[in-house]
Amino acid sequence: MSTSKHRLLMIEPYWGGSHRAFLEGLRRRLGVECGLLTLPPRKWKMRMQLSAFWAAEHIEKMAAAGERFDAALCSTFVDAAALRARLCRRGIHLPLAIYFHENQFGYPGQVEDPGRHQFTAINFASALAADTLAFNSRYNMETFLDGIRQYLKKAADMDLAHLTAVVSAKSRVLYPGIDFDDIDAAPRPTGKPPAPVIVWNHRWEHDKNPERFFRALFALSEAGLDFGLIVMGEQFATCPEIFEVARQRLSGHILHFGFVPSRREYARRLRQGDIVVSTARQEFFGIAVLEAVRAGCRPLVPDRLAYRELYPAQFRYRPETLFPRLKGLLENECSFSDTDGRKLTRGFAWPAIISDFRRWLAPLLHNDTPGGYIDNSV
Repeated sequence: MSTSKHRLLMIEPYWGGSHRAFLEGLRRRLGVECGLLTLPPRKWKMRMQLSAFWAAEHIEKMAAAGERFDAALCSTFVDAAALRARLCRRGIHLPLAIYFHENQFGYPGQVEDPGRHQFTAINFASALAADTLAFNSRYNMETFLDGIRQYLKKAADMDLAHLTAVVSAKSRVLYPGIDFDDIDAAPRPTGKPPAPVIVWNHRWEHDKNPERFFRALFALSEAGLDFGLIVMGEQFATCPEIFEVARQRLSGHILHFGFVPSRREYARRLRQGDIVVSTARQEFFGIAVLEAVRAGCRPLVPDRLAYRELYPAQFRYRPETLFPRLKGLLENECSFSDTDGRKLTRGFAWPAIISDFRRWLAPLLHNDTPGGYIDNSV
């Protein structure tokens, strides 16, 4: 088999949502041949614990069949330390990069989980084992490094504090590229409702804090304010009860309520919106809000998390000001144009981002050390 073209193996055991969108966009634009090892997006804890061994077995089979890769790229759902240990035992040497969509040090649990530390430990060991790391925001990187510092302080009889610097030295921030083509192609609707339309397009999970969002909307409705409501976002087997409550209490405002599987229909719905709101307890980047902003929705996001990197102060709010800020936007004409949306989002479109990813991965792909092969003497 010819090896003249560089080849990258993408390993993603949580092939869905932003993880899938990111790799599909990167794969189309990177300019190298990319292979994929993927699993469906479920049971994230089991993925972190066992997907490395699953991936290693597949890589061993590919290497035994003569298939060669110059490097591998995975997310934090792969235990990179276990993966490298297993591959090295078989004589397979594969330079490895990790892209951090999130980190377990900075992720809020719905309930106190005594087993949570095993997942922060996997993230830490993976970071040490990998050759290079990229984070989707500075907030993500800084919470991870701070989490490592606090973690290592617990090792009172082991001097390991320097390992934070080891991880930091091979870390960088690379915002994920976003494909805005469908949104850009969607026309502004004619005959829009006279009232402003509020959009929620996040996952229906606790960390997005839907209770705070809907409580604010209940108060707006009870105050007699007129608004339309579009609720989208990915749903899972377990869904916060507040969504069904909101479906009933806000029925007179609802234009759409539920997941939209079609990307084109999703873009069309975003185009109907005027204001997009986040009430997230945790957000390492926030593609959903940027997509809505690209469609012409004025953002209203918490004054914390990754949002401070992405949005000027006039679009951010403190927790106690959510209701008055929304009330003000509904009572006064929401001044936000398509041009405003493009200005806020153009730096995150793939054409603006892809060269950074090429520079990041080039040293691994052009490494003189042969990758992805089996040494049968081991």
